[in-house]
Amino acid sequence: MTTLELRPFYCPIEPAIHPDVDEIERTAVTWLDRFRFYGDARGRARVLGTNSAEFYARFAPHGCRDGLQAAVHWVYWGFAFDDVRCDAGELSADPARFLAMVGPLQRALENPWHDPSSGDPFVLALQDIGRAIAACGTPVQARRFADAHRAWLFGVAWQVANRAAGRVPTLDDYTAMRLGSSGGPPTLALLEIAMGAEVPAAELDSPAVRALTEMANLIASWDNDLHSHRKETTEDHTDQNLITVLRAAEGLSPEEALAEAYRLRDRVMARFLTVRERVASGPDASPALRAYLDCLGHAIRGNTDWALRVPRYRGYGAQPVSAGPGWAGTPSDTRQDPLPIPAIAWWWDPLETPWRRHEP
Repeated sequence: MTTLELRPFYCPIEPAIHPDVDEIERTAVTWLDRFRFYGDARGRARVLGTNSAEFYARFAPHGCRDGLQAAVHWVYWGFAFDDVRCDAGELSADPARFLAMVGPLQRALENPWHDPSSGDPFVLALQDIGRAIAACGTPVQARRFADAHRAWLFGVAWQVANRAAGRVPTLDDYTAMRLGSSGGPPTLALLEIAMGAEVPAAELDSPAVRALTEMANLIASWDNDLHSHRKETTEDHTDQNLITVLRAAEGLSPEEALAEAYRLRDRVMARFLTVRERVASGPDASPALRAYLDCLGHAIRGNTDWALRVPRYRGYGAQPVSAGPGWAGTPSDTRQDPLPIPAIAWWWDPLETPWRRHEP
């Protein structure tokens, strides 16, 4: 299982990164040392090894400084929280205790100006992030982020329940769960805040833009499954990884499952590019929407640019960036029909443009 080698990724989007990334990282490290939710020196090194400033600077390469800084703080926080309370640790297979922990945590985010009921450094740091978002974003953006954060915690709770029951989910259930458990909803909700522009609800909540947001989320989530497979194998928690799910569902060898994973993500990537071009080129698309759609593309590309060099994965035998898998010029599967996954088949439906009004 640990000998699987990544293949080239199909993502015809140019790389980009925010020019202030080094300064943003320095500020973030000072912030980390203020709240110390990493525990000890080893935990600190692990958190710093996520390269979270680089990660999000690739998602929003033209972002505003304050919004991008707040987003980077949450990404550092999110990786640390995921490692010790979601993927591993005493709560990672105990749904009752996990929910009892994340309920007050979520509420603390929604009320970041009030003293929390515990001195948990994760709670205190999350409240600081909530206050920063309120200061640099709009009330709508803050609410969208809080809602997305709740969706993520729900997805993780689903994952924890599967682990507790020793259950390997079906491909359909795993896909639906992974849309939340990966951390994609809050990560992408931060794009508006990092951009410094609020996308009108009529556009952001339209079927086409909802589909594009979910596509970007799932591509990055499946790509993370590929990048992290060696790490998860070493740490013995590959129970809910796309490779594992495909092997269980279809009786595939590891190499066959890897090839199928690439085919699935490439078909979603091709659909994303088609729909994004149509929506972004619409004559009534707002500048904020076009900037958001641009960032979704940067998120897909930036996620892999980051993953190929980050110590989080390279420390587990992943290939260094100079010897990485590179980029594919064409998708590994060129079929344009919907994937046979009910949870996401609607992405291939005829999607109305976001500004079109429906007659009663």
